[in-house]
Amino acid sequence: MSKQTFWALLPAAGVGKRMQADCPKQYLPLLNKTVLEQSLDCFLSHPKIKGVVLVLGHEDGYWPDSPLASHPKIRRAKGGQERFHSVLNGLSVLSEQAAENDWVLVHDAARPCLRRADLDRLLAVLAEDEVGGLLALPVRDTMKRATSDGEVSETVDREALWHALTPQMFRLGALQAAIEQCIEEGLAITDDASAMERVGFRPKLIEGCEDNIKITRPRDLRLAEIYLLEQRGELG
Repeated sequence: MSKQTFWALLPAAGVGKRMQADCPKQYLPLLNKTVLEQSLDCFLSHPKIKGVVLVLGHEDGYWPDSPLASHPKIRRAKGGQERFHSVLNGLSVLSEQAAENDWVLVHDAARPCLRRADLDRLLAVLAEDEVGGLLALPVRDTMKRATSDGEVSETVDREALWHALTPQMFRLGALQAAIEQCIEEGLAITDDASAMERVGFRPKLIEGCEDNIKITRPRDLRLAEIYLLEQRGELG
């Protein structure tokens, strides 16, 4: 196996309006840390992750107060208008010290429950892959397609459907070029994998754990707390 270099990139420039909180959701408290700090921990503590690029909003006044603000493995980048702009800005900063063929793991800042085992599996399975891939979860529920009136138009075969999770892992140069091409051609990008798909690649799906949830609504914080305590064996 050839030597591989791995980096992480966390876009954290969003405000999380659906949380209806007094601060961006990534700075909400979660087990004596912030959501963002919990999300960063898995990468900062992993021996194979060389460094982390954290993409922050232009007016982010919360990060300077974080105990991780001066962490030597973290570099900062400025957020963009949309998530994919933020990812592109982060890749640009990363390219100043990383090679085009290095791996980049893009992870949602609001996913604080990533398991080390899932991260290990992603690195192991994709390290020698030509394209890369993402953590994902097979769809278990019956899926319905709706009409514009909110009625069922059809039941969709769930056999080949997956929920996309993060991290999503691709080569720095390839992902950067894919996002730039999508922006130039006005193609919709819903996640990093979709940018790669749009330019002709077929990312690999790696099954992850269902507790790798994204904090979106207030009740998700309590659920994340339960999952983290359970992972640590501290759930009474």
